[in-house]
Amino acid sequence: MTQRKRLSNTQSSFQSRRQPSTFMAQEEDDDDPSFTQPSTSQVQRGLEKLSAAQVDQKTAEVVQYFLVKDQKKIPIRRADLVKHVLKEYRSIYPEIMKRAARTFDQVFGLKLIEIDTKNHMYILINKLETAEGAPPINSPSNPKMALLFVILSVIFMKGGVVKENVIWNTLKKLRVDPADKHEEFGDVKKVLTDEFVRQRYLEYVRIPHTEPVEHEFHWGQRADLEVSKAKILEFIGQLHEQDPQSWIQQYREAHSSSTSAQPNNSSQR
Repeated sequence: MTQRKRLSNTQSSFQSRRQPSTFMAQEEDDDDPSFTQPSTSQVQRGLEKLSAAQVDQKTAEVVQYFLVKDQKKIPIRRADLVKHVLKEYRSIYPEIMKRAARTFDQVFGLKLIEIDTKNHMYILINKLETAEGAPPINSPSNPKMALLFVILSVIFMKGGVVKENVIWNTLKKLRVDPADKHEEFGDVKKVLTDEFVRQRYLEYVRIPHTEPVEHEFHWGQRADLEVSKAKILEFIGQLHEQDPQSWIQQYREAHSSSTSAQPNNSSQR
């Protein structure tokens, strides 16, 4: 079975030195300086001025805002949430977020995570699938997610850091040329270095003191939270028709990480 055919078959079963690239640095400007996290007493005073129906309505608006924005998988900034949704309800921000997190958990099976505590950026992850250790990017109807799974696999197997030319050469071997527009993926290079980076699945990091300029790929924060390394290793094992335990170091890392750190819910910050 050719490597390309193996990839196609496997897709059907799957849906410091770190410096952010320029556009990420621009995206992550400081949070709204006019907003200060309310104290417990301020929240209590704010709640006393509002009816239960008003608080419930604002919570529903926040939930709706997250669900719509999360479709693009781009982290949501607290500054945008306060400016566009909370507005005059900013004094009860912690209470609204606590209620929204409860709604996501109980109604949608999602977990609200503050992925960036400096810039106060949030994402939603699939709570049930994460708990079961399965990656949420397992739908065969989403070819971009299958592409992402391949990239994450290469990075993981190479020790967590891969130069971009290794990624481009790997894709070429799979008949996906980053220089050409792909029928399903579109502009492949832009998808990897822009879209997946903004979604926090990948980090695209400039390597210092290189001329011409070189970059490397790392797993992003969202990938660390959502994607099971054990599943990555299963993917590689199927691709090469080998037992996942053949890769001793990766197997140890995959199965230690799957039983250790679980994402913390920081949504009440």
